[in-house]
Amino acid sequence: MGKFVITRRVNNEYQFNLKAKNGEIILTSEGYVQKASCHKGIESVRLNSQEDSRYDRRLAVNNKNYFVLKARNGEIIGKSQLYSSTTTMENGISSVKTNAPEAEIIDETL
Repeated sequence: MGKFVITRRVNNEYQFNLKAKNGEIILTSEGYVQKASCHKGIESVRLNSQEDSRYDRRLAVNNKNYFVLKARNGEIIGKSQLYSSTTTMENGISSVKTNAPEAEIIDETL
């Protein structure tokens, strides 16, 4: 089972990483000023991760593939790592779809 891990950034904002069961980070959130907003972001990932149309597949300037997950309003909820191929990126999307709905939340800011 995957997990959402809440941490604090250097600028004191909260963020979460969705990790697959092997511990690999498959999605990283934006920064949130309030922890409650970070939790709302996690719930948005749970909801939106199941709809393929919410994934925006992109190509970075270094020709590496990555994706962003968007909410219904078009706002970016999270961003993936860089992938070496379209196939591995699609595997990352599948992993988010599999792990997000039931992932436990671990708050490392307590």
